[in-house]
Amino acid sequence: MKKRTLSQLSIIALIAVGIIGCNPLKKMSKYEQDIKYTVTPDPLEMHGDSVTVSITGKIPPKFFHKLATVTATPVLKNAEGEVVKEFKETKLIGEAVDGDGQKIPFEAGGSFSYNDKIAYDPSMENVTLNVKAVAGFKTKTKEFESRKVADGTKTTPLWVQKDARPILGKDNFVKVIPRTSEAQINYAIQSSQVQPKELQDDDIKALRAFVKDGVAKGFEFKIATVSAYASPDGEMALNDNLANDRAKTGGSALKTILKNQKSKAADKEGFVQEIGKGEDWDGFKTAMASSDIADKELILRVLSMYPDGEKREQEIKNMAATYVELADKILPGLRRAQIVVKADEKARTDEEITKLLKSDPTQLSVEEVLYGATLTQDLNEKMRIYGIAKSQFPKDWRGANNVGYIYVLQNNMSAAKGEFDAAAAAGGTNIVKNNQGVVALFEGNTAAADDAFKAASGAGPEVNYNMGIIAVKKGDYSTAVSKFGSETTLNAGLAKMLNGDNEGAVKAIDASADKDSAAGLYLKAVAAARGGNADGAVSNLKNAIAKDGGLKKKAANDAEFVKLRENEAFKSAIQ
Repeated sequence: MKKRTLSQLSIIALIAVGIIGCNPLKKMSKYEQDIKYTVTPDPLEMHGDSVTVSITGKIPPKFFHKLATVTATPVLKNAEGEVVKEFKETKLIGEAVDGDGQKIPFEAGGSFSYNDKIAYDPSMENVTLNVKAVAGFKTKTKEFESRKVADGTKTTPLWVQKDARPILGKDNFVKVIPRTSEAQINYAIQSSQVQPKELQDDDIKALRAFVKDGVAKGFEFKIATVSAYASPDGEMALNDNLANDRAKTGGSALKTILKNQKSKAADKEGFVQEIGKGEDWDGFKTAMASSDIADKELILRVLSMYPDGEKREQEIKNMAATYVELADKILPGLRRAQIVVKADEKARTDEEITKLLKSDPTQLSVEEVLYGATLTQDLNEKMRIYGIAKSQFPKDWRGANNVGYIYVLQNNMSAAKGEFDAAAAAGGTNIVKNNQGVVALFEGNTAAADDAFKAASGAGPEVNYNMGIIAVKKGDYSTAVSKFGSETTLNAGLAKMLNGDNEGAVKAIDASADKDSAAGLYLKAVAAARGGNADGAVSNLKNAIAKDGGLKKKAANDAEFVKLRENEAFKSAIQ
């Protein structure tokens, strides 16, 4: 039994030596087709500016010789069989081989994984992914037959439109401008007589000038209030009457001012409202709190202990005798009538602004000029008006910005760039940043556009839309969908499709201006193909090709339709 066992071992050893001694590469080459490859995604897809491939391979048992190596290189081949791109190589090694590489057992077989990413270029659109492998054993090598493992490459993200949105610098023109003037008449203690010197104070002079200017400019005087008070150091009943009398004399003084300036409002029933407010305890507390009287907090605490007005008045009188500041600084300012006059200044009419923009724009304010541009739909006329704003008000960034805006609409990006740079130099806001990003995007500088749009955050909904375009270009489709929000544009539909929502993509495109455009129809064909709807794909594709014959070649090479390439209706559509 022992001899038999030794004999068996000897035979096994001789077999092993035979295996090791012979060249195993022919056998490996013969059975190479038994290796199973799984590629994700299949077809390959372009996202951002690159193509990523992930491959897993399963090696059958007793295939991979213990001393063999295999160097595998995924490559992209065009329709003519030419290699247009190579991915990085990977190395597999037998279990008895020392060195770098993924080890594959001989008896059980094994598996390997592979990942790589390369920059996309147009030669990679209509290709197949093949694995090129070279096996090695000692000094010998054997090249395996190149095997197709996937199709390539979906380039649907390239349909993103450069419809980035610029933002106008809006005018602040208002057709009715509220105007207000305030003044105060002070009174002697226990008196309601208006002293002549009070009518010479600066605030009364300003009120008089306000009325005069308003009459000249045609203000519509809306209301005037005369709110009168008494200081809280007198009897309550007396103070009530005193405040009412001061309201009347203050109102009379105001009416005289109005009449002297020839304002018809003076005769308008109820225009001047005379309101007696009684004693001004709240005003007293406010004045005390803001004063520099040393014991002000103590005084206020003591007086607040008297909820009864009569007792509080007596205490204030007592304190005024002790604290001179009360009598000299606090109480006099409370014996007053406060005058407030409100009016509406009506702006120039649209007709007047339009006329002056042609005859003498120097008479217009910057707000009127910018507003005037909104009164025409003619882009050339808008350009002329914004040019006036730019030259007449060079320190206001909106003129140059809005000239640049029109240049964008006219697709003159180089001219727009100069205007936006000038607007930025004039102190432009994040609106200008957005517009600089628009130009950068059109120039193909995605990174600069991305930075500009980030800096423009908060400038308006246009920024989010523009950032949605950037997100598509980056391959970040969930962010793109979020940025586009409820927009119904080709780009919004594209983002939904790339994010896996084919139904939502079609709804967005159908609600957009591209519903029946060649691009819109083509993307709806792609959405149908992705959803397994061959009839819908062919139908939309036919309609797209009817509008743009160049899409025949595009569809024939498009990996989105790889599963339809043997479909007779599809083949007929692209012929």
